[in-house]
Amino acid sequence: MHHAEPASAPPEQGLRERKKERTRRAIAGAALRLFAERGYEETTIADIAAAAEVSPRTFFSYFPSKEDVVFAEIDDRLAEVADRLAHRPADEPPLETIRHSVVAVLEAIVSEHGAYSAVQVGLILERPGLQARALQRMTDTQQTIEELLRELCPGLDEIDAVAASGIAVGGMQAVIVHCRRNGYEPRSMRVALDRALTIVENGLGSVEALRRTPDA
Repeated sequence: MHHAEPASAPPEQGLRERKKERTRRAIAGAALRLFAERGYEETTIADIAAAAEVSPRTFFSYFPSKEDVVFAEIDDRLAEVADRLAHRPADEPPLETIRHSVVAVLEAIVSEHGAYSAVQVGLILERPGLQARALQRMTDTQQTIEELLRELCPGLDEIDAVAASGIAVGGMQAVIVHCRRNGYEPRSMRVALDRALTIVENGLGSVEALRRTPDA
């Protein structure tokens, strides 16, 4: 049947995307493991590619540099939040969308990378070049969230949007770094992040526009 072919295209495309995601994660995981075992400076891109069973050329198709591979998981999680905010249900208050988005991402963060998450955070906190990249990513993320909030709430005050994005991104990022740096177990990390999310929600809840549905 000729009409069946278009229906098979999305699964094929989905399969390709899943394969790319697995490769990306394999490279990032191999990099963090090698950084922990050998040290950051001592690990080359060729080492990472070999450990992930890909070519150096494939590495560069996913990451522009060794520095960028450190941020692989962070970039993925931030992209998920932005995507969820951009595709929220039409009848859902923005504050609910933010909660659902953050909860889903935090659940992934709790289980990501395991023993090597402290290595990732340590590298970012200790190396000036990575600190600069982390600061730029955080600034870009806050601006992206701010812009999405203003799209979700056309009447949202400019300062409210700036403060809300800063509270959400800064608050959760600080607690994630604390938990990973101090080696929290998944259960303890989940409890800590739940507390952090409650604090962030309380702060955002003071912005009336975020509590309203679009038609309210």
